Amino acid sequence: MHTEPTRPHTLTNFTGALDQLRSSVLMMSSLTQRNLKNAIKGLIERDDDWCNNSIADDEEIDILEMQIDREGIEVMSRFQPVASDLREVISSIKIGANIERIADQGVNIARRARKVNEHPAVPELHLLDEPIRLSLAMFDDAVRSFAERNASLAVELKARDKALDRMNKEFTDVMVNRMQDDSVNLPTYLNLIFISRCLERIGDHSCNIAEDVVFAVNAEDIRHLAK
Repeated sequence: MHTEPTRPHTLTNFTGALDQLRSSVLMMSSLTQRNLKNAIKGLIERDDDWCNNSIADDEEIDILEMQIDREGIEVMSRFQPVASDLREVISSIKIGANIERIADQGVNIARRARKVNEHPAVPELHLLDEPIRLSLAMFDDAVRSFAERNASLAVELKARDKALDRMNKEFTDVMVNRMQDDSVNLPTYLNLIFISRCLERIGDHSCNIAEDVVFAVNAEDIRHLAK
């Protein structure tokens, strides 16, 4: 069995610095999960206040991403970690970037939801129920795989992402047909297409997080494996 070379960390607060980095990633994840749910709530309940909260709180997430970058660079420069420790630092920085992009998708959903709320409700909104459920579950599980260092859970996300891609395509096809038959609700259908695309992107970034977890835990690059 291959054993990675390791060396003792001479500075006793290395573990504390690594724990702080992980804590910052998890805090950022928690805030993003909250903001996503607020954006979705604003869409489903047709309540702009939830959308506005999601948009306003995004700045805190941006600040955390920069903090994670600083903490990661500091760990590498001060402690010069090797092997699994180095992979964890690099993965944490990359995961922070993907979480920030998921948060951006939440803002996009909130903004599109406000536009949808300007018009009469359409029953087609509920065709997004399953894509919403799957995309949020994928992000939750990506975060859980990071928190638990669970590479097996991370690997499972690739197959689920393929299902989410299919849902996005099917929903878009339905909306295009609706737009041809119902020009009155065309703006709403168009905004729902954009929201569906945001959900699909959340799945993509969740997969990216999962790939970085597998790299950190198993030293395995699964980015280009078939889904």
